[in-house]
Amino acid sequence: MMKKGFILLILYIFCLHPFTVQGEEPAKIKEIRVEGNQRIEADAILHVIKARQGDAYDAEALSRDLKAVYDMGYFDDIRVEVEKAPDGATVIFRVTEKPTIREIGFEGNKVYEDEKIQENLDISSGSILNIYKIRRNIKIIESLYKERNYHNVVVTHRIEPLEHNQADLKFVINEGKKLQIKHIEFDGNSAYDAKKLKKVMKTSEKGFFSWITSSGDLNQETLNQDVLKLNAFYHNSGYAEARIADPEISYEENDILIKIKIEEGARYKMGRVGFEGDLIMPEEELLALLSSTARREPYYNRDAIRQDILTLTDIYSDQGYARADIAPEVETDRENLVTHLTFHIVKNQPVYFERIVIYGNTKTRDKVIRRELKVYEQELFNGKRLKQSIQDLHRLDFFEDIKVKTPTGSADDQMVLEIEVQEKATGTFSFGGGYSGRDGAYIMASVSERNLFGRGQYTEVRLTTGGKYRQYYFNFVEPWLFDIPLSSGVTAYKMERDYDDYDRDSTGGSLQLGYPLFRFTRGYIEYAYDKSRIDNLSMAFMASPYIQETTYEESSVSLSVIYDSRNRVINPSEGSKHRVTLQYAGIGGNVGFTKLTGEAGRYFPLFWGTVGFLHTEAGYVADHSGKELPDYERFYLGGIDSLRGFDWRDIHCVTEDGTEIGGDTYVQGNAEFIFPIIKKAQLMGLVFYDTGNVYDKGSLRLDDLRESAGFGIRWYSPMGPLRLERGYVLDKQPGEDSGRWEFSMGGSF
Repeated sequence: MMKKGFILLILYIFCLHPFTVQGEEPAKIKEIRVEGNQRIEADAILHVIKARQGDAYDAEALSRDLKAVYDMGYFDDIRVEVEKAPDGATVIFRVTEKPTIREIGFEGNKVYEDEKIQENLDISSGSILNIYKIRRNIKIIESLYKERNYHNVVVTHRIEPLEHNQADLKFVINEGKKLQIKHIEFDGNSAYDAKKLKKVMKTSEKGFFSWITSSGDLNQETLNQDVLKLNAFYHNSGYAEARIADPEISYEENDILIKIKIEEGARYKMGRVGFEGDLIMPEEELLALLSSTARREPYYNRDAIRQDILTLTDIYSDQGYARADIAPEVETDRENLVTHLTFHIVKNQPVYFERIVIYGNTKTRDKVIRRELKVYEQELFNGKRLKQSIQDLHRLDFFEDIKVKTPTGSADDQMVLEIEVQEKATGTFSFGGGYSGRDGAYIMASVSERNLFGRGQYTEVRLTTGGKYRQYYFNFVEPWLFDIPLSSGVTAYKMERDYDDYDRDSTGGSLQLGYPLFRFTRGYIEYAYDKSRIDNLSMAFMASPYIQETTYEESSVSLSVIYDSRNRVINPSEGSKHRVTLQYAGIGGNVGFTKLTGEAGRYFPLFWGTVGFLHTEAGYVADHSGKELPDYERFYLGGIDSLRGFDWRDIHCVTEDGTEIGGDTYVQGNAEFIFPIIKKAQLMGLVFYDTGNVYDKGSLRLDDLRESAGFGIRWYSPMGPLRLERGYVLDKQPGEDSGRWEFSMGGSF
């Protein structure tokens, strides 16, 4: 084929485009000119011509130059003419340029708009009309359609000549019919039927609702991933020698057929698991640490072996062997259908952190980052503490991204820990308004900073005002007092709240100290002072022993233990938050009580990005002899932060004379199923179930809990969480509403 092409090229040059030479063949070239070009500059053409003025005349060399000019792709016709003169020859390359494209158009396209097709092409108006480019772009258009499963698409082109050496280019598209997968067939499977194997795959056959679900659509990349999934499925089910062939795809007139050949092989049980090489602990202890992996699998499981490798790597890295080599060897006993696994371990030399380098932080001070690290320079490498350090940096919520690199240091046993952070905005200014069942209509403005002056300090100033609630609030937290992990905080507030039966005007504040006790666990001690004046007491409420039109002065000390392992403070997807608080009021003032409250909540990922949440809390309060226990320190339930569907403080106790009072005991439980609506915007939906009740005189019964259920949406906006939820009372009693909508802006459970 190459010889034939060469012969055709020679015939083309010497027969169709012969040189014109006047007189005898000259001895040398006096001048080289280009004529006939209008748009292509002569210098650009002369650049590809190898012949130069003064060179000896060589017909073969000029033939090669002609081909080079033709290969530029800009010309329909090229002739080389030679004019003889006594002092040499003038060589003229006479060219006829190809037309330029004035417009590019499309015909027959319905699936794609013209603009969508055009943005994928590499040919545009004003470019030279090149048949090779046209053919390449035809393939681009066909590929675009095949991505949408129009595999029978046919694309042709039409050139419409115009004046001034221009032309319009039309791509004519016959889209054909969209093809979908009619049948997926497996060949060679006996252990699992086709129905089971299809569940492993994301690619599926066309279904009744395919126009909604996109079932039956063929995506080659997804199909390739499905082959890997099938392969992993067999290898994780004991079929160590299973092989999955590349799918055979057949395109018919209206359908797509897929055939996948499978060689299952025999199913192997898991035999002994052993170790060879450098063991840093007895073999029995290593085996015990492989808790959910290969040694506990009844059959050969490739993923379990991979998990074992990661577990062993972590074990060795926690002892400083950051570059340990773990190589599994699988021995197959075909006679007994058993596989034996041996981990060959080379621990290599221990590695030390030579230095820790932090960069990317333009605001956050180095020491704020370093104090969160559990690893130190010149210390033995520890993989577990390094992972914990990165987790703690993420939990600060100061950084958009954190990258860790561990290049080799000045020696083989030295490692440099490089931490690159990408900071994000930590200050917020919020202004907005809304409505909640507890506070009525309100407007709110706040300024907060989570990383004040790059020191990791938190401060907030907030103003809220509305029909039932007004508050001025200030908070400041220093997380590392005296450069030790001792947190300190101060709050001050002035608050006015209109309850149903009285008004409360309060001024107060608190001082708090906190210190880490265990991983994710901190202990707190807090002193709080509150002075509340009670006004506008309704006559219907005068008989209550728990509220009077007077001034209450409350001075209290609280002890709290909080465990918080949530992966994020805002919109968490896993982790727990538990709290136990004991408050003693009566250090001066006329208010005295002991209150014990506790709560437990856990988030756990489910499927398709959904999250489950379980939460419960309970409390008990007892007054002190000779002191007051005001009604607002007793327990009520109802509203968006407790039992949704009930109004705020709707669940209460009733005295014998019919007076509504708060309880001295309560219990509450909540369950939520949270799912993403627009994940990137952090817009979430949820369904929920709430239950709980309040009790008086220390009685606590779980057989008469109130219940509600409902749905809602949450938007974790820059201004804070926005919640719109609808609750339905499941055990409606006479005189109660069947449910209600709730809206709030602020935190949740």
